[in-house]
Amino acid sequence: MTILLKAILALVGLGIVFLGVNIGFGGIQTLGLQGDGPFIEVTDASLFSTRDSHVRFIGGVWLGVGILFVAAAFRLHHLRNAVLAAIGMIFVGGLARLSASELGPLMGADLLPSLLAELLLFPLLALWIVKATARPAA
Repeated sequence: MTILLKAILALVGLGIVFLGVNIGFGGIQTLGLQGDGPFIEVTDASLFSTRDSHVRFIGGVWLGVGILFVAAAFRLHHLRNAVLAAIGMIFVGGLARLSASELGPLMGADLLPSLLAELLLFPLLALWIVKATARPAA
């Protein structure tokens, strides 16, 4: 297994941890770590609180995925299947973006890099992990 693969797993994991903290602890409105500015107006506080809690949960799950990637940088052979499953879920998440009624924003500078990473780079990372952790034929 290469040092480069471990470094990439650690960097990807730290990036995901950053995003997980932003959403998990900031909810729908985030902590503003990706930029500041109002983008939502709450018209029903009770409904907002419920949906905000769901978003915080999803952010916490994303934080956990990031921690998994960082841990895999040190113990990939033990965490291989979990990381591959997480990559599969990230790919499914990228596909889910395509279900939006307005696809135009996906082609913009704010979302296209994420979409390309989810649908192309993460699957390539999975292939690299599979090759790097393959056991030699007996």
